[in-house]
Amino acid sequence: MQSYPNHWEADVVLTDGGTAHMRPITPDDADLLREFHARLSPETIYYRFFAPYPKLSDRDVDRFTNVDYEDRVALVATISDSLVAVVRYDKIAPEEAEVAFVVEDAHQGRGLASVLLEHIGAAARERGVRRFIADVLPENRRMVNVFREAGYTAQQTFDEGVIRLTLDLQPTDDSKEVMRAREQRAESRSIARLLYPGSVAVIGASRTAHTIGQSALRNLLGGDFQGPVYPVHPEAKAVAGVRAYPTVSDIPDDVDLAVVAVRAEAVTAVVEECADKGVHGLIVVSSGFGEIGPEGRARQDELVRTARAAGMRVVGPNCLGIANSDPKVSLNATLSPDLPPSGPIGFFSQSGALGRAILQRVAERGMGLSTFVSAGNRADVSGNDLMQYWQEDPSTGVVLQYLESLGNPRKFTRLARRLAKQKPVVAVRSGGSAQTTPTGHAAGGLSLPDYAVTSLFQQAGVVRVDDITQMFDAAQVFAYQPLPDGPRVGIIGNSDSLELLVKDAAVRQGLKPHEPVNLGPQATAEDFDLALETALAAPDVHSVVVVFIPALHPISDDVARVLRARALESDKPIVTTYLARQGIPEELRHAGERGETLKGSVPSYPAPEDAVRALALATRYAQWRNRKPGRHPELPDIDRARARAVITRALDKDTPDEEDIAWFGGERRYDEETAVSGQDARDLLASYGIAAYPDITAASADEAVVAAGQLGYPVVVKADAPDLRVRAGGTFVRADLRTPEDVRSAYNSLADRFGGDAELVVQRMAAPGVPTVIRAGDNQSFGSVVSFGLADVTAELLDDRAFRLAPLTDMDAADLIHAVRAAPLLFGLPAGSTSLAEQPNVEALEELLIRVSRLVEAFPEIGYIDLDPVLVNATGAHVLGGRVWLREAPEVRPDVGPRRLRGVTF
Repeated sequence: MQSYPNHWEADVVLTDGGTAHMRPITPDDADLLREFHARLSPETIYYRFFAPYPKLSDRDVDRFTNVDYEDRVALVATISDSLVAVVRYDKIAPEEAEVAFVVEDAHQGRGLASVLLEHIGAAARERGVRRFIADVLPENRRMVNVFREAGYTAQQTFDEGVIRLTLDLQPTDDSKEVMRAREQRAESRSIARLLYPGSVAVIGASRTAHTIGQSALRNLLGGDFQGPVYPVHPEAKAVAGVRAYPTVSDIPDDVDLAVVAVRAEAVTAVVEECADKGVHGLIVVSSGFGEIGPEGRARQDELVRTARAAGMRVVGPNCLGIANSDPKVSLNATLSPDLPPSGPIGFFSQSGALGRAILQRVAERGMGLSTFVSAGNRADVSGNDLMQYWQEDPSTGVVLQYLESLGNPRKFTRLARRLAKQKPVVAVRSGGSAQTTPTGHAAGGLSLPDYAVTSLFQQAGVVRVDDITQMFDAAQVFAYQPLPDGPRVGIIGNSDSLELLVKDAAVRQGLKPHEPVNLGPQATAEDFDLALETALAAPDVHSVVVVFIPALHPISDDVARVLRARALESDKPIVTTYLARQGIPEELRHAGERGETLKGSVPSYPAPEDAVRALALATRYAQWRNRKPGRHPELPDIDRARARAVITRALDKDTPDEEDIAWFGGERRYDEETAVSGQDARDLLASYGIAAYPDITAASADEAVVAAGQLGYPVVVKADAPDLRVRAGGTFVRADLRTPEDVRSAYNSLADRFGGDAELVVQRMAAPGVPTVIRAGDNQSFGSVVSFGLADVTAELLDDRAFRLAPLTDMDAADLIHAVRAAPLLFGLPAGSTSLAEQPNVEALEELLIRVSRLVEAFPEIGYIDLDPVLVNATGAHVLGGRVWLREAPEVRPDVGPRRLRGVTF
């Protein structure tokens, strides 16, 4: 019976782009282990056991395959049901273990050892192991390099002819960077294998016109694919004039890529045949999988399991296919007969239905694609994989993504941020606003309005647009014009009406337009040339918008030549509204033949507002790319062990004590799975250096007076109940109480008002300041998110909040505060103050935001934190109230831990 965690089982990508399945060893692996050992060369056996060991004894096999998954753990890697690598550790001390691995000779050099070490290291840390000891023969340089290059802190000694390496398993920045660099190379290579096949088989090729199978075959042939194409048909001798084969196994030569166009029920059998054939990748255009419900989802999981186990990646199912315009391959493995010319744009679409329309729109605009992938149900290959590939693809300068969901949001934002530092990433995210609807806050979700989605994309460097039209508007600038160095825009035209439209649109988009240069309706090409020369030479002009309406005499071609010539020699972007033509008209193209990038072509838009909006997107992106990313400051008073203990204690409680409910966000409608008692909430925050103002529950006016004396005057008396938002100036708060009589009167007033519906507490009064609200938690589309706003009715009515992804850098925290419209209240003197010494301490607020972000990012059990109010005054940012909800954490947190592909049920 299985006695190891489910997340110890995973699919992984190897350095050559293939895949393997990794899992703990079991007694049922005895025969596989014997066969594996028999295939090892004498040299590999000697390196592993330091002696000849041609055959494993039954006793050895029993010892190697029977482990306790605690003090003795072994993981195996399998490909097509063959065991190809083993790694194991054996504890020799409470926090120390010996580790060793062996990889079959035929699979050495594929990165198996490195990924095995990552996974066994993660398993060991879960079992309390902090150090690995590895004894390696000096001549076994490959194994020595695996340990040395892992990124862990390592020590090395040499004794009696053996190198002893000691590895500290605590993850470091170096080890994380090594892991992510290997992940990037492996995933990039796996996509390259799909996009650069040497041969393609079409399984389900049909002789019937307009069927999926025939369309896939004809598009491959019509796209001038540079390798052999093999139709697979159970009966036909030839399809579309090309010799056909009954099964993929009957094809005499190697097959790199298979396009699968058979009915859904037959796909798994086809995948198994492809596995036996040694196919590298699959494009499953068939429907009838996850999109139809649970039965289809189970079929889809089986498809992915079978393919990955055999080392194959899968695009789809229910997809349009993939294309690569590189003349070396000329791959059109899609259901669309017409592809745009070659160009610098890489396009990923989750929607198969929209894919063909998208390709047509690209061609109509005169743009070119480097690669195109329609992933459909995205069962395996996702946009994240493509970002890994496009990062190093020299043919791709701009990345476009049509997204319906983010399967691994943390990984998406990490990869997008890294890619966007080099290449623009433009995304349309359909499916609404990424709003989650928690079942009350106890569900642990942080809901996001649509504007928050845009800001989170911007934080990661992604240019989010509303629709496909805006996506292509932006792509025209990014692909064919340089980025602007600033927001100042020159405006040139022969129509004062259009020029004023440009100016107004620029102001609305946050740009800084110069006064338009109106050349008049009779302007010639020479007039445009001189005006452009002057504008582009001006240091305070960062980009230029040209609006042109043809006069009575035909000078359109002459003006187009001027625009092209100036665009080619300028390092500033030029966009235009030119004869109401959209895209890159022939007149404005520098190069329009297939295979050329069209660099220097001038994007044209049917309306001035469209041109300005696209230019504004490019300007904001350029500003993001040029800004400093900020740093994660070292913070004192963070105790992760204490926080872990508090979370464990809180989740283990059956029900809270009555006194636990009274204060800091405890609530009477207690949900034992997620609600956190007041003291637990205090302790959890304190473990990350977040101090909450103390208060004392009072059951009578006399007790309130005693509490006030203990806390020190002045104090407030407030009602504490889950339905009440305890804020200064509310009807359930009595503030600035300076005498026992004040306290007694306030207490009696609130007691009469609320009766037994709310407990009354006494809290020391903070000095006047600006009340704010900090919320943080997990959003199903983006992971850990922090929100900030002011704590007043006006801010709530206007939904004046800002959002950022956790963990925050110092720059993120500052931006988060400045992003709310009411931010000036934090940077001006408080009402009635006369001294700069009373200025709100915004630096303390920034630190508090960073601490909260670190807390929610570190512990996936934290579903939601609500600090309300946080009073910011001259002495700091003071947490006066709040609530915390916990939840059971998932076994595997996306983008944390060793490399793995997105999971399916094993």
